Amino acid sequence: MSFGTPAYDVAHLLGGGVLLLSFVLLYQRRLDAVISAFAVQGALLAAAAAWQGYIQGAAGLYVTAAIAFVAKAVAIPLALRLLLGRLGLHRTVETALGVGASLVAAVALVGLSVLVILPITAGQAQALTREDMALALSVVLLGMLMMITRRNAISQVIGLMSLENGLILAAVGVTGMPLVVELSTAALVLMVAVVAGVVVFQIRDRLETLDTSLLDRLRGG
Repeated sequence: MSFGTPAYDVAHLLGGGVLLLSFVLLYQRRLDAVISAFAVQGALLAAAAAWQGYIQGAAGLYVTAAIAFVAKAVAIPLALRLLLGRLGLHRTVETALGVGASLVAAVALVGLSVLVILPITAGQAQALTREDMALALSVVLLGMLMMITRRNAISQVIGLMSLENGLILAAVGVTGMPLVVELSTAALVLMVAVVAGVVVFQIRDRLETLDTSLLDRLRGG
């Protein structure tokens, strides 16, 4: 695929949209807005996978796109909203780092991703694959940043699943990536999310809050 073609532009528009939603996740201060942003990110990820299936002629990527849409854009956001209602949580996101500082750190991580990926893949991959990998690594790092800078357990779980969105974006952007690799990655993170959900309930039952900073105070007690 040559630079500047419509297929190239659409692929980067969708990948850039997934990355933009990672910034939105870091910016939001309310849990319901964070969940909504995650749902939109999941829908964009599904669209990116479907588009890669079209331009690569890989029918298996349509399966990945369907799974991503059902799980990330519909089922998981709905489950998280039900969880908020069931636990009666307050809707403000607790942060270990201010929103402004988080966004500055996010920009630095995106720059780091570009500096790492583009030079080491020069002459070894198509331009589309190289830039998709840079976008995907950025999404992964911003997911990690969200897990580190958010004290609320639900926000940290969303950060983990956003990180996994970056892994899927990287997988679908590589021509010839076996479907089993993508699905096994999704299944692994889904299991982690289930475990995280159990931990959320345990924290709620024991501490009557989901602020994970309280765990530090109880360490050694």
